[in-house]
Amino acid sequence: MFDKILIANRGEIALRILRAAKELGIATVAVHSTADADAMHVRLADESVCIGPPAARESYLNIPSIIAACEITGADAVHPGYGFLSENARFAEVLAHHNIGFIGPKAEHIRTMGDKIEAKRTALSLGIPCVPGSEGGIDDIDAAKRVAAEIGYPVLVKAASGGGGRGMKVARTEADLEQAVVLARTEAKAAFGDDAVYLEKYLEKPRHIEVQILGDGRGDAVHLAERDCSLQRRHQKVWEEGGSPALNEAMRAEIGGICSAAMKKLGYRGAGTIEFLYEDGRFYFIEMNTRIQVEHPVTEMITGIDLVNEQIRVAAGSDLSVSQDEIRVEGHAIECRINAEHPATFRPSPGQITYYHPPGGLGVRVDSAAFQGYRIPPNYDSLIGKLIVHGRTRNECLMRLRRALDEFVIDGVDTTLPLFRTLVRNADVQNGAYDIHWLEGFLEAGGLAT
Repeated sequence: MFDKILIANRGEIALRILRAAKELGIATVAVHSTADADAMHVRLADESVCIGPPAARESYLNIPSIIAACEITGADAVHPGYGFLSENARFAEVLAHHNIGFIGPKAEHIRTMGDKIEAKRTALSLGIPCVPGSEGGIDDIDAAKRVAAEIGYPVLVKAASGGGGRGMKVARTEADLEQAVVLARTEAKAAFGDDAVYLEKYLEKPRHIEVQILGDGRGDAVHLAERDCSLQRRHQKVWEEGGSPALNEAMRAEIGGICSAAMKKLGYRGAGTIEFLYEDGRFYFIEMNTRIQVEHPVTEMITGIDLVNEQIRVAAGSDLSVSQDEIRVEGHAIECRINAEHPATFRPSPGQITYYHPPGGLGVRVDSAAFQGYRIPPNYDSLIGKLIVHGRTRNECLMRLRRALDEFVIDGVDTTLPLFRTLVRNADVQNGAYDIHWLEGFLEAGGLAT
């Protein structure tokens, strides 16, 4: 087992990793920018090192500074959390060169799944169902037209690198296609430094379903059911729940089995999420995230398995602590991402939290590094924390979530709490009758008054 873990992240995920390490008896090192000097994970870690100014590229993305912090403190492993360097294959390789453990997948798997074209090829070779589309990148508009004619309109032009909805354009007719390709290339180049794009069939009303997997890197892997992440805005997840209201036990077992078998073949190590669009009873692979997810607490609540603990253990060479037949899904869980944003316009709202009162009670969990008096810096994403609620049934979970949202008080900045208080009372959400386009339509129709 590792002796000391450096946490190469900030905010709630840094605190989450710190808790797991402490429960394993492992010493912790917090790195931070000057903007995060008073952050909670910095206060609670055994040691802390300032690695640069507020700009992420000069601190949390500064690989030499993080390596130096490891050498100064004697940390023998790094947990990257999510975002920042968590899916940077070069970072994993540099750590290995310095004999520092990387608490995540092998660099080759990060690199493969980070290239959306190569990820799709790999998924197909592993028996994972994929969205019909081009076999590789699209070199010119004539090639794009041929593929689009073959799979049928509408089609989605997607960036080969990156994610988060950038470099994605829909073409509903051949007349739309050329402009969609040009715009997607331009956006992808600006966002990721790579203008490669490919085509997929555009599904009109799919759900976004993701399967959580764990692998030991030596041929054993398990799945821990699915999460439904269909309530999203501009391809950014807002509300996640597990299991999906759209799936039954047979569907859950089938897609979970496909994913765990694929990860066994791949020899995957650590936590990962295989993401699908789901429509008319069929799953279509879209990407794999080779890291812990923001929404991982949903899975922890319904399975009782500590995913970060498992990440650390398998990275240190241990076996998985559970086998597939030992994993049980019990009840239902929902997570709401509470951001420092205006609830209707989503305009960021950095500033000082003047009053903070999180909810409590049976089945209620709040993952947050915020506290009364904490100043939310403008330099990073606006996540304040995550409210996760568990119940024996989905209805019980929804009622508990309503109560917890009404208890949650955050003053001093705008937050998305009013949005969730509206959603939890909406009939479509209560019935699970939504797809990936539902929330944007709801907001455009004035579902949440400004």
